[in-house]
Amino acid sequence: MTNTSETLAKAPADMKVSEEVAISIQKMNKWYGAFHVLRDIDLTVFRGERIVICGPSGSGKSTLIRCINALEEHQRGTITVDGTLLSSDLKNIDRIRSEVGMVFQHFNLFPHLTILENCTLAPIWVRKTPKKEAVETAMHFLAKVKIPEQANKYPGQLSGGQQQRVAIARSLCMKPRIMLFDEPTSALDPEMIKEVLDTMIELAEEGMTMLCVTHEMGFAQAVANRVIFMDQGQIVEQNEPREFFNNPKSDRTKLFLSQILGH
Repeated sequence: MTNTSETLAKAPADMKVSEEVAISIQKMNKWYGAFHVLRDIDLTVFRGERIVICGPSGSGKSTLIRCINALEEHQRGTITVDGTLLSSDLKNIDRIRSEVGMVFQHFNLFPHLTILENCTLAPIWVRKTPKKEAVETAMHFLAKVKIPEQANKYPGQLSGGQQQRVAIARSLCMKPRIMLFDEPTSALDPEMIKEVLDTMIELAEEGMTMLCVTHEMGFAQAVANRVIFMDQGQIVEQNEPREFFNNPKSDRTKLFLSQILGH
């Protein structure tokens, strides 16, 4: 596990959470063929809440957040995002995707476009934002993730940590109300992890609703309102961070924490 204690000392402990529901998942199930990957998932996420989802490989955590913006299709149960029911209706899917930003393990930047072009592409084509406004917005968010000077470079000229910060800026350019992170630091070298976590902590400080699949337990302890442990396609345990780490209830949670924290 990366030592992120310096970074995390700055993280606010009392960030506000609204009573307004951002995401509601009820009795959601998903199969890949005969494999039952998600089983009866019930989850309510409140506006401004920061949730860290952890669990062993293959537990369904990445699939869960990919279902929220229909990158994966669920077969049973309901997902409602910002009051919009996720269905096969493409208008509903588009509406949800316009409110939900996603940052992947691998940065998924277009290698043939500059950093600035990567950030302005979706606002111009999807949101029909005028180019001048899209460029101003992109530069604002590139400055926020502390790499405005890289705007005219190509992804291949940047480090992995810089590329992941570009991916975060690119999502923010669509002005989402919710951000999903799918193991955003797992493809990075250890020295690059801190710079990405710093960026995510700043987002948390500004009250962004965040769901983050990660093994960075220091980040979870400092930033999350709630930590969710998944295993075998189910939510096994969830709690506020201090209680989750100091007093896990389930044997499966205890085993996972002993393996990942090394005690």
